[in-house]
Amino acid sequence: MENSLIPAEAQALDSLRALVRRLRGAGGCPWDRQQTPRSIASYLVEEAYEVVDAIAAGDSEAICEELGDVLFHIVFIAEIFQESGHFDLTAVMRRITAKMVRRHPHVFADKQVSSADEVREQWQRIKAREKPRDAHASLLDGVAAGLPPLIRARRISQRAAAAGFDWDDISGVMAKVEEEWAELRRALKAAGSNAKAHRAAEMEFGDVLFTLVNVARFAGFTPDTALGESIRKFERRFRWMEKELHAQGRTLSSASRRHLDELWEHAKGETQA
Repeated sequence: MENSLIPAEAQALDSLRALVRRLRGAGGCPWDRQQTPRSIASYLVEEAYEVVDAIAAGDSEAICEELGDVLFHIVFIAEIFQESGHFDLTAVMRRITAKMVRRHPHVFADKQVSSADEVREQWQRIKAREKPRDAHASLLDGVAAGLPPLIRARRISQRAAAAGFDWDDISGVMAKVEEEWAELRRALKAAGSNAKAHRAAEMEFGDVLFTLVNVARFAGFTPDTALGESIRKFERRFRWMEKELHAQGRTLSSASRRHLDELWEHAKGETQA
């Protein structure tokens, strides 16, 4: 059954590649023809986040569409590099296939692992052999500077922890949160005095966030996903308040703070958790 799908998948991929070539070719789209890997990269990132949003919403139709958008941009970028004689999409697929086989010896060879943690450790060891570091390089060099801050904080923390620079357990991280929170409170009291004090408070706030990222790491969830869920929860409740006020012929700005607080409490029960 699975093998019978391969010709259809190959045909669909060929059709997508032909589409990109048509867009980039003579008589194609002027906008598409002027794009470069650098100019198109931001669109790829944007489409990837739309996939994340669709997954969070549990909307399979949207997920299918957004994955298509990501695939289009991958094919598009590969086509640009093929035009300049560097590599093509086939090389991309062959390279990632070979890498996944190398990094899963417990699946494709006789290596034995007993847990997901062992798989992660094995992955890092294999990766280190594939890409030997310069003697003066940092363990953190491979973490992309362009990652969103919460994701980058998690990656940085994981690298440091893998090297042994970590707390013994989550209680140690929680104690650090309390310490950083106290420092933030003190910094905020002085924040209005001058620009330097304001900057210091900002840095302390960042320290709190960074430490909370490590709490999430120990607890076994990702901070960016957790924050995304909280944002969506807030949006649902806030939108419910807006609709309720509209039904009352009122606006947010015309409602008292007490009334808004009452509506918010109602919104908690009326909206999906």
